[in-house]
Amino acid sequence: MSKKIEIDTDQEWLLNCLTATLDPSHDLRSFAETSLLQASLQPAAVLLKQFIKKHWDEGDDYFQHPPVTAAEKVIIRSLLLTSLDDSHRKICTAISMAVASIASYDWPDDWPDLLPFLLNLINNQNNLNGVHGALRCLALLCTDLDDTTVPKLIPVLFPCMHTIVSSPQTYDKYLRTKAISIVYSCTSMLGDMSMVYKTETTDLMRPMLKAWMDQFHIILEQPVQSEDPADWSVRTEVLKCLNQFVLNFHSLAENEFASIVGPLWQTFVSTLRVYVRSSVEGVEDPHDGSYDSDGSEKSLDSFVIQLFEFLLTIIGSARLGKVVANNVKELVYHTIAFLQITDKQVHIWSTDGNQFMADEDDATYSCRTSGLLLLEEIVNSFGEEGNEAIVDAAKIRYSESQQEKAAGSAVWWRLKEATLYALASLSEQLPELEEEASEVSIANFLEQMVAEDIGTDVNQYPFLCARIFISAAKFSSMIKNETLEHVVSAAIQTVSMNSPPAVKVGACRALSEILPETKKEIMQSQMMGLFSSLTDLLYQASDESLHLVLETLEAAAKACQDDLASIEPIISPIILNVWASHVSDPFISTEAVEVLETIKNAPGCIFPLASRILPQIGPILNKPQQSDGFVAESLDLITMLLKNAPIDVIKAVYDVCFDAVIRIILQSDDHSEMQNATECLAAFISQGKQELLSWGGDSGFTMRSLLDAASRLLDPSLDSSGSLFVGSYILQLILHLPSQMQQHIRDLVAALVKRMQSAQIESLRSSLILIFARMVHMSAPNVENFINLLVSIPAEGHGNSFVYVMSEWMKLQGEIQGAYQIKVTTSALVLLLSTKHAELGNINVQGRPIESRSGISTRSRTKSTPQQWTVVPLPEKMMGLLADAVIEILEQVSYGQDEDSDWEEVHNGDMDSDKDLVRSTHVKSSGKPTYENLEAMAKLYENEDDNDDLVGVGDPLNEINLAKYLVDFFSKLCHGEKQLFDNLSQNLTTDQQNAIRIILNRKF
Repeated sequence: MSKKIEIDTDQEWLLNCLTATLDPSHDLRSFAETSLLQASLQPAAVLLKQFIKKHWDEGDDYFQHPPVTAAEKVIIRSLLLTSLDDSHRKICTAISMAVASIASYDWPDDWPDLLPFLLNLINNQNNLNGVHGALRCLALLCTDLDDTTVPKLIPVLFPCMHTIVSSPQTYDKYLRTKAISIVYSCTSMLGDMSMVYKTETTDLMRPMLKAWMDQFHIILEQPVQSEDPADWSVRTEVLKCLNQFVLNFHSLAENEFASIVGPLWQTFVSTLRVYVRSSVEGVEDPHDGSYDSDGSEKSLDSFVIQLFEFLLTIIGSARLGKVVANNVKELVYHTIAFLQITDKQVHIWSTDGNQFMADEDDATYSCRTSGLLLLEEIVNSFGEEGNEAIVDAAKIRYSESQQEKAAGSAVWWRLKEATLYALASLSEQLPELEEEASEVSIANFLEQMVAEDIGTDVNQYPFLCARIFISAAKFSSMIKNETLEHVVSAAIQTVSMNSPPAVKVGACRALSEILPETKKEIMQSQMMGLFSSLTDLLYQASDESLHLVLETLEAAAKACQDDLASIEPIISPIILNVWASHVSDPFISTEAVEVLETIKNAPGCIFPLASRILPQIGPILNKPQQSDGFVAESLDLITMLLKNAPIDVIKAVYDVCFDAVIRIILQSDDHSEMQNATECLAAFISQGKQELLSWGGDSGFTMRSLLDAASRLLDPSLDSSGSLFVGSYILQLILHLPSQMQQHIRDLVAALVKRMQSAQIESLRSSLILIFARMVHMSAPNVENFINLLVSIPAEGHGNSFVYVMSEWMKLQGEIQGAYQIKVTTSALVLLLSTKHAELGNINVQGRPIESRSGISTRSRTKSTPQQWTVVPLPEKMMGLLADAVIEILEQVSYGQDEDSDWEEVHNGDMDSDKDLVRSTHVKSSGKPTYENLEAMAKLYENEDDNDDLVGVGDPLNEINLAKYLVDFFSKLCHGEKQLFDNLSQNLTTDQQNAIRIILNRKF
């Protein structure tokens, strides 16, 4: 039996076309022959483009021999230009791409006749195919223009484009769209140039702007039509051009702006009608995913998003925003309607809760997201007036939804959901403004909207119910406890039911936000049912939604801390199971560990939890080669167990895991394992302290094991990633085992220097700078001795280790993150500078960057010079960094303070003079910083959330009030060492000098 030959769709198409060429019908034969011609020509044009890329220019990175000769280039360029009027759009596009590729090498110097040819082709109204080809080619060329060609091109090109755009009777919408897109590309380039050549670019645009604004007026004043993607494309390009005009030539655009306000509003309002029928109701075609022959999107959504972007630019403009201020309520009113869930979203979200969650979290590119951005800008730009507009428009839309509901409409819920969506998304802005404007209260309104439909059938109105849950969570601080209790009860019931996916997502969001504040009595009565439902969800959830369920479980565990011990035996094994099943997923496994940590912190839970974890983790760590993929995450689990644990638990963990952790650091080549093992070992020392040395029976052996681990991690040949957390580990050694480490300080310093010199990761070098800073403090009051120690230790490529360490420190200080780290390093600089050690004056370090004045970077300036820096004496750089720290603190404290704060308690000095100084440093001030203010400054650092909460735990330096520390230093230096102070200050920037002057002009 013969085997059946399978053919794919392309082969089937080819066979059908070949068969059709033999058909007696002339029309059918012609169609088949044309199709085959297109199919053969298109790949040829693509191959030509690839050929140009490889063989045209010997200086190109992709060049391959043989090169195209000069004579061949002339022939190819000529043939391509004469083919631009091909009637087949796709072939024409491919040829245009080939022309643009050659132009990137040859134009204008080696191909001066390109632009005249294209302009002649454009101006030939008898050859519209040629017009299309020339426009397509110019559109590609305009994306790669530079500041030398644009000024010459625009005066010639723009009149031609205007002729096309203003002649709809001759040129179709596609050609007019391409013409406007070329104007947009050129205007964008002019906008980039205006940052350097503002006068020249403004003069270039001035004579042409009015004609374009008039033409755009004509296009926008006509109502938007349904199912007309070609018209949407024209308007999209118009809006992009207008956006560029306003952004880059606002002084010119403002004079003409009034002429397009009316047409723009007409476009906005009529677009909403089309959008509701097409996208929201699904009655008409929104042409989602539609593209023209050049690959440009022409859907209704892309047009609406561009419309919002232009409105966003207008609202954000100080002068243009005033033009629409009187109609801001109408603008908000219509915008809320654009936020309605579309018919397409209903179909997707009804079956895919993951997509609903992703669209909620990721602020995807959509009309809803763009509309929200506009509403946020309205609140930010118009303040109380914008707040009132949002609330008033929301009330009207809510009322309309209720009227539709009473009339029996099946889609009444859409407007209410959109209204809640808008308000909840602005939850951070609206309550703040409410405090300033007591007459605008939204609390009662929100209460009504949430409470009214909290019992609505979740299967009939799933998206409204989901939005009510999410909104209640967002506005929990403004809603009465009684209502929140109803929300919690409804959410608990929802997660236990067979509810639509979106509703369960909303219920989990509400629970994760509201549960921590829920009354204990309520939680006690529903605790078992809640945990049962959530653990059931764990088995049902996909990988995408599992993290939300775990997040909700964590919130529930926090809310039930006092009663958690009774159900710990039930939920801990389940969470450990989830952790083990998803150990390769860092997001889910981390979330599971956080749930376990919450359980661990509950009264009576840590001992049973440790007894469950250790038997599972011990074998993994002791035989890592048999536990591929589990070792690194198991170390994280152990580190979590160690944090803030009772000494009995720490000892139990030590007995099972300590030796294994040491072996992993000494033997493993896996960077993740080494990083997590380093953090685990740091936790052992931080929590076990001196007692840890005695647990193994031989304290000397344990100490040698710790030093061996340090030696491996500081090995300069080890990859930087493997050593990433060595800084935290060494810090714990010198903080908690100081007497044991004292005899090893010289060797430790030498090893730290070598590790820093070979480190390829900046954060690793920064963490080692912290160690040196902490050693500076440990050497006080004899800091000179530590400097001498560094001077006595050689450093490759530098005079000594002190020269190298200080050179690196000066580069990295501004990049150091974390409250503790900033306190330690900044105060250490004070101690070093206060020594006035002779070696300080012998060192020059990197100063400030030297700004380039060569204009903007364009294709004509592709090879940029490396960043240049000044060189300054070390003490001067240290003084500047300390002044920068003062500036940072002043800015942080003044942020959010008004002019009537405690800063106005001035006892000495000229208040107005100080305000001027502060303004010059970009810092707001209201007068004298008292000790209370200095305490507030300190809290800025104390309350900062460190990534690693083991760093600095138990270190007395955490108690430093950095603001007061700096004030005392500058005061003593200024009044006790005036000449030195003046010498160090003379080359500081104006901002730095003013910041120091502010704190010196006060009496504390």
